[in-house]
Amino acid sequence: MTLVQSDYEHLLELRTGLRRFLRWSEEQAKAAGLTPAKHQLLLAIRGHPDPAGPTMSQLADSLVLRHHSTVGLVDRADRERLVMRAPDPDNRSVVRVTLTPAGAAKLDLLAEAHMEEITHLAPTMRTLWRALQGVDGDHEHPAGRRPAAKRPGGAAVLSAIERR
Repeated sequence: MTLVQSDYEHLLELRTGLRRFLRWSEEQAKAAGLTPAKHQLLLAIRGHPDPAGPTMSQLADSLVLRHHSTVGLVDRADRERLVMRAPDPDNRSVVRVTLTPAGAAKLDLLAEAHMEEITHLAPTMRTLWRALQGVDGDHEHPAGRRPAAKRPGGAAVLSAIERR
């Protein structure tokens, strides 16, 4: 793949936009009385598909942390009464983590603000994503890159943004 100047410009714009969003997100978490890590923890718990809550290992995977770091984060959130632990009903050696009403309330406020911000960012991100994919209608990028649908990763991120 041969990159052209506009590819680098689009990559810079995309990464700058992502960093601005993450900085904004961190500020929102702090304003709600949470560290960015605790905000991400609450989201990892609430976003987990099992209603019994994720295990510590599943949380560590979602948070991209080591197991012991995840345990420490859960300990701190537990002391603040944002989360609670419960033994798995089928396997007593497994601990599940769920949100308390206070943790759920904080996350709900943050999630609503984040969805609004993502809605505002979606058109810009969609345009940048398409530019990076080299999609211009059905024409192939002049640098000869494969169409987005055939490249690993495709437009899954864009689709997730557009569904919101």
